[in-house]
Amino acid sequence: MLFRQFVNDDLGCASYLVGDENSGQAVVVDPAYAIEQYVEQAERDGVRLTSVLETHTHADHVSGHGRFALEHAVPISIHPAGEPEYPFEPLEDGQELELGPVRVRVLHTPGHRPEHCCFEVIDTERGDEPWLTLTGDSLFVGDAARPDLATEAAEGARGLYHSLQRLMELSDGVEVYPGHVSGSLCGTGMSSKASTTIGFERRFNYRLRSGSEEEFVADAIKTGVRPPNMDRIVALNRGPFLGAPEPLEPLNGGSGAILDVRSPGDFAAGHAKGAINVPIGGGNFPTKAGFVLPADERVVIHAATADEAQRAAAGLRSVGIFDLAGYLVDPPSEEQLPAMELDDLRQLVEAGAVEVLDVREPHERDEGYIPGSRNIPYRLVREWADDLQGGKPVVTICSSGPRAGVAASVLAAEGVDARPVIHGGVQDWDGETVSFRRCGS
Repeated sequence: MLFRQFVNDDLGCASYLVGDENSGQAVVVDPAYAIEQYVEQAERDGVRLTSVLETHTHADHVSGHGRFALEHAVPISIHPAGEPEYPFEPLEDGQELELGPVRVRVLHTPGHRPEHCCFEVIDTERGDEPWLTLTGDSLFVGDAARPDLATEAAEGARGLYHSLQRLMELSDGVEVYPGHVSGSLCGTGMSSKASTTIGFERRFNYRLRSGSEEEFVADAIKTGVRPPNMDRIVALNRGPFLGAPEPLEPLNGGSGAILDVRSPGDFAAGHAKGAINVPIGGGNFPTKAGFVLPADERVVIHAATADEAQRAAAGLRSVGIFDLAGYLVDPPSEEQLPAMELDDLRQLVEAGAVEVLDVREPHERDEGYIPGSRNIPYRLVREWADDLQGGKPVVTICSSGPRAGVAASVLAAEGVDARPVIHGGVQDWDGETVSFRRCGS
């Protein structure tokens, strides 16, 4: 049996190539929009891609199934409850796909979405029982899927509860390979581990320890932040096949929202007027950019190198941002956004000279915050720009720096006097000049 896992660390998404080397057949499960990685791997393994299997219609990243269909004439399979608007081969519960001696058995597991399916992989040369299962967005390592992205949360949670019971009918030794790892917005407590086993999850996954369906539903409906561009991404993935992107070309100028993907230090030293800084190397680049870029505006990428610009473009396309005007290397230094050091911030806080803006998520702030600070998550600061203008200078802070830099650049582009703390974060305040306060204390 041939089995390959592909993990996109920026999005926390996992996809798979499953096949049989002797028969030369393979399928791709939940492909990313950048399909080159699967095509190249199939060539190296000497197999022919015969189908794309979608566990469901994805809401957090653009699928590559359209490119496979248009560029390689590979058929697409999905459960009809997804109501796709493209030609597809319907998946049915209990159906088996043959890849030589390898069988892929479909298990319909609604909850995250009505069409969601898992895929049990059986190597008949080893036995009749599944060797592993691809659980998509149902069971994760240490968590389970959120139920609120396609239906009312309680309804989805009830479906998910029963789907998880079906997965728990598998034996303890069956390996579990999920559709997401830590970093995805499709679950809140998942591990960064790329795989697990049914037995391990049965014993340690807190979502599987609910005493009843009611308890499970009550816990499952406590969902987090919805993925940026979610409705657009779902429409792209459900709609007519989406082909290869237009090439990203260099620009001498160009209008649109300026996204500067250089490091925070380079951005601080000088950048184009009105630019927003989301560093390509700062982690979760596509998600952060999707949250803070103005809707329905063309995007101009400013980068340190052409390769950096191309990587940024690939990240933007992965979350449904395709209207890219081009890129500029070595952008002009029309403005600066110097970083604020923690020691300097402490003195300004003691003097009451600045407003501290905690740009972490509320659940992070619940674990502790700087007294007197104000909490607005980085993804929402643009909505508060008018309220923040004209008062004290604003200093943004998060847990370690990246989100603070993003937030300060968004506010500065809106005319707010803002500076970020990019070396350190709220936890570094603990035990210093201003005491670190726990919520409820």
